[in-house]
Amino acid sequence: MDNVVEFFRNLPKKKCQECGQDMLEKADCYGNLCDECDHPAR
Repeated sequence: MDNVVEFFRNLPKKKCQECGQDMLEKADCYGNLCDECDHPAR
């Protein structure tokens, strides 16, 4: 079990496809855009 936990801890941070900034991942989020790039007013 420890190996699986270490695997997920060592994954690189997800990056926004548009601006390249690190994204704050959410449990149910599969998107590729950060909150700012995906904002509806943009």
